[in-house]
Amino acid sequence: MDILELFAWAAAMALVGAIVFGLLGLVSGTDETATVAPITLLVILLGVPPVGVFAFFMAAVSAKHITHAIPTTLLGIPGDTLAAPLLRDAQLLRELGVPHIALRKAISGGVVAAVIAVPVAVLFAWILTPFSDAITAVAPWLFLAAAAAIAVLSKGRWAALVALVPFVLLVVGLQAFATGALDRGLSIAFFLGIATGPLIADLFLALAPSGRAGMRRDAPRTFELAADSRTWSGRIPNPLQVLDARQAASTAGAAVVSSATFVFSPVAMTVLMGETFAGRIKNGYRRLTTMMSVKNGTTESTYIAETLIPLIAIGLPLSPVAAGPAAPLFNAPPVYTIDAEAGTSSNLHDMLEPWQFLVFGLLAVIIAVVLCYPFAMTQAHRAAAWIMRTVSHEAVIGAFAGLIVVICLYEGGLVALGVAITVGLVGGLLNKLVQMHTGVQFMGYYVAVLTVPAITALLA
Repeated sequence: MDILELFAWAAAMALVGAIVFGLLGLVSGTDETATVAPITLLVILLGVPPVGVFAFFMAAVSAKHITHAIPTTLLGIPGDTLAAPLLRDAQLLRELGVPHIALRKAISGGVVAAVIAVPVAVLFAWILTPFSDAITAVAPWLFLAAAAAIAVLSKGRWAALVALVPFVLLVVGLQAFATGALDRGLSIAFFLGIATGPLIADLFLALAPSGRAGMRRDAPRTFELAADSRTWSGRIPNPLQVLDARQAASTAGAAVVSSATFVFSPVAMTVLMGETFAGRIKNGYRRLTTMMSVKNGTTESTYIAETLIPLIAIGLPLSPVAAGPAAPLFNAPPVYTIDAEAGTSSNLHDMLEPWQFLVFGLLAVIIAVVLCYPFAMTQAHRAAAWIMRTVSHEAVIGAFAGLIVVICLYEGGLVALGVAITVGLVGGLLNKLVQMHTGVQFMGYYVAVLTVPAITALLA
């Protein structure tokens, strides 16, 4: 494939990803793992070339983390998981009567951080690349250590760490069952089950009288939206003019720091960067608006860095994002695979050159920014009102449920579907009861397929 074809695939798929996930970001509660991951997996299975898959994913996460600020700031509902740390600051700014300022600071910070994060992440990956063979050699044990660390750093703390043991054993048992029934193992079914676990758990809870009682609402929620207004000169807003000098510098600094710490939880890094770079500002209004820009910028930089660094340097999903929303880029059999025994890979790490990650990553981010940033800055009120009045959350849930069923049947028929539902139900309940989030569960899956065989061989 020549360079023009590569750019054509990258631009076209980035455009698709930006449009689809720019719109999905407007729908509150559309978690990244439950939306970005399955659709990226579908793109891979449809046969899109590696450069197109990569550009699609990068544009998808960049676009979603721009438009997710609209329901978060204007409606007080988190657009997705990573928008939750922005809620308190956005609420305080709404009480001050400036929700539109909260939105513009947040998305402008996201744009600045996304553009910075790509080259910084590629640089850190290049620094780590000489150590990739040593890291790969101890991959089974790194997954075990990473799973334990991510569990302890999650909201569930020690409960999530203890829950890893039965969850890993569940995966091992279901994999043995699938191998016996199909003469081969499964991976996509486990992945989809974990990704949509909270959704599956909610659907099962709705079948129980007590569960339905907890979900019942007496009346529809009402919202008051601020009107769209221009606070900048010119036709196209400039994020460096929306942010003041200190906010731009703080957002850039947070993007660099959070791009280096690719093994930590994105939610934790979002909170930490906000407090580190904005927590000491004495003026309340400036502190809140700086918090919005830094925190939303960190949602972009953590996702980009936690995808790019392990993808470029190692080829194994050794970060919460790589093991979660970005997991199809590492392991999507039969297209992309990870050798469980050897700890080797055949995925985007092997199919793209480092310069391609840099160039096409920046291209995808720029396309997402060009499409979504002016839209969010000028049409947020109309978009939020239209989504709340016309888009059915039940229809969105039904569409993703249908997609999951189709992909599971493709991989292993009813056996794969049963595995996905079982893992999703158990994982979703663990998520709700002990705060064992999907990042911990994905690491548990890799412990089951990589570390458990290594432990068994060691004991044998």
